[in-house]
Amino acid sequence: MIIDPHTYSETFIPEDENLISARRRGVEVGAVDVTPGTGNFLQYLAHLISAQAVVEVGTGSGIGTLCLLRGMIESGTLTSIDAEAEHTRIAKIALAEEGIAPGRFRLITSPVMEVMSKLTDRAYDLVLLRNDPEDLEYAVEHADRMLRTGGVLVIDSFFGGAKVSDPAQRDPRTIALRQAGKTIRLATKTWSPSLIPVGDGLLLATKR
Repeated sequence: MIIDPHTYSETFIPEDENLISARRRGVEVGAVDVTPGTGNFLQYLAHLISAQAVVEVGTGSGIGTLCLLRGMIESGTLTSIDAEAEHTRIAKIALAEEGIAPGRFRLITSPVMEVMSKLTDRAYDLVLLRNDPEDLEYAVEHADRMLRTGGVLVIDSFFGGAKVSDPAQRDPRTIALRQAGKTIRLATKTWSPSLIPVGDGLLLATKR
């Protein structure tokens, strides 16, 4: 049986028991999580840039949180924001099972934009956006302010379920994703972008 390349890449690095358990809890509460391939890439990226300070917008069940922390330097700290208290609750379970010291993370339950607007300028190595696409315009603006030069912005699920590449799709979420991509692509003095087909698409942009 021939396995298509996307499926093969998603299963190339199998998830361990902690990630499987976190994913199971996420399904139970309806959380939207990163795919296995995306999680592996996030861990790789955090390691590649020796990330010390990371912001994740959209905690879900904590799978992305775990993957990022696994890739970051040992003294690194991660701030994860989610408006759903249930997501924060189950993410804490995942981090406890992993044995991650409480001082290495902050899980904040609050409206995303309220928190992002208060985070420090040019203090972060990586910002991962997994929030409502309709908030992306503001989230990208804050990410630009928060990232250091050479820091990386990541927008998860950028393909929008294959809708973004289809000009006939005009729902608000798809339009917001498409506009965010256009804004980043055209801001050549601010961002150096790339789009990779992992999960439902990852838009990466390094801050110049």
